[in-house]
Amino acid sequence: MTAQNQLIESLPRADRLHLIAACEPVWLLQDEVLALRGQPLKRAHFPLDGAISLTIQTDAHLALEVGLVGREGMLGAHGLLGATGGAPTQAAVQSPGAALRIGAPALRRELARSAALRRVLGRYIGVHLEQLALAVACRRFHLIGPRLARWLLMTQDRAAADHFHVTHEFLAQMLGVRRVGITMAAGELQRAGLIRYHRGELAVLDRPGLEAAACSCYAADGQAYRRRMG
Repeated sequence: MTAQNQLIESLPRADRLHLIAACEPVWLLQDEVLALRGQPLKRAHFPLDGAISLTIQTDAHLALEVGLVGREGMLGAHGLLGATGGAPTQAAVQSPGAALRIGAPALRRELARSAALRRVLGRYIGVHLEQLALAVACRRFHLIGPRLARWLLMTQDRAAADHFHVTHEFLAQMLGVRRVGITMAAGELQRAGLIRYHRGELAVLDRPGLEAAACSCYAADGQAYRRRMG
């Protein structure tokens, strides 16, 4: 399997090939749970396509999405760089796809031997923390429509496809809003010709238009990644 993960691709050739050799190719299934909050991570995943949703639940409320991981990043960096206390969020596959998987002991060995890998993962953790903080402000200050446009763009980036399956109920849960709010926001995007949505099947028709409709957090996410990762 050819690596398409941006973190892996950013490594020097020798470090990249050594890491890939220590990984196994896997296919991540829809809704597959990869991490439970508070539980230690036994494996790390480098997605090649698809998307992993990071959610957190408090009290009796439904789980709320706080982040997405795709081919730009990895799942498990925090626990494998010395953090304790288990995974901070639950992680489940939102969009199925290929990934490279590596056990925790093997990744620690790779980290011990590769200064380049330590630098890359350290910078990525900084990006991830900045994006999590931005997500909190986004949910507090931005309207549902621009937030929905941002979420669709983020999902499209990671799925590397113009079409994907998603329901209004799922979107409402991920954005932490009522279903009627999603219905109205999605309807506005569809009437503007930016998306087509029918029975859970969504297609992005006008990517530039969707970017213009999204809140500023989408561009800020990308700027944070480029600034920290180079």
